Amino acid sequence: MLNRDAATQVSMILTEALPYIQRFTGKTIVIKYGGNAMESEELQASFAKDIVLMKTVGINPVVVHGGGPQIGDLLKRLNITSEFIEGMRVTDGATMDVVEMVLGGQVNKNIVNLINQHGGQALGLTGKDANLIRARKLKVTRRTPGMDKPEIIDVGQVGEVSEVNVKLINRLISDDYIPVIAPIGVGDDGTSYNINADLVAGKVAEALGAEKLMLLTNIAGLMDKAGKVLTGLTTAQVDELIADGTIYGGMLPKIRCALDAVQGGVGSAIIVDGRVPNAVLLEVFTDTGVGTLITNQQPE
Repeated sequence: MLNRDAATQVSMILTEALPYIQRFTGKTIVIKYGGNAMESEELQASFAKDIVLMKTVGINPVVVHGGGPQIGDLLKRLNITSEFIEGMRVTDGATMDVVEMVLGGQVNKNIVNLINQHGGQALGLTGKDANLIRARKLKVTRRTPGMDKPEIIDVGQVGEVSEVNVKLINRLISDDYIPVIAPIGVGDDGTSYNINADLVAGKVAEALGAEKLMLLTNIAGLMDKAGKVLTGLTTAQVDELIADGTIYGGMLPKIRCALDAVQGGVGSAIIVDGRVPNAVLLEVFTDTGVGTLITNQQPE
């Protein structure tokens, strides 16, 4: 039972959060979960509590998770060589078996269990369940100096999303479940595909017409050349930052995913610092947040 001081403090917190709760009640927020937020037990518990609280106040969270480090660890233990080309893990049949085992089994069920332990009703899925994520083979190109045309590289069973079974996700949401999705897709011929979790989260958010797409990462957010975190960016401003080299390297695929989402109808995309406890709630229920907000609004 709360004492008077604790009750007063709770009342103040709820009063501050009420406008945000009212704003997002009934709305869908897609969260890509991975990185440091997945590796620390304290942050795992914080994430699970955030997701349960969102659902409790009437917001509809949909979780898409990664698991690259866990895949890498098992491949190493099995003495299966792992190679990356243009940021994509080359995925042959043996590697795909490991990907399905780790993402669809170990990681997915751990997240489901964690959310359920904290009072939620999570249900784990891969993209192969009820054809949730239809996929096609991803064509990876690489430009080599001195060559007239880009080289097309075969990276195996690596895919991109062609279609999302929105009806299934909406049915789960309406039945008060929290969908937890592993980024494995299925082709028209039944082939399994390993898909980047950021890309899956973005396409799921687009298909659902989500209010927000949140991409948890291991940095404070997008930074300018002086190291200052940028936020409140429009898609046009992000394009300028890419053009002038402020955004480069490993951050580019994540940013392009965010851009595609907001240009595809998602209200906003946020690059979130997953190392911060309660990062998801801070982004939903405060003005300042802990990352970089990107919208499709035009500058005034």
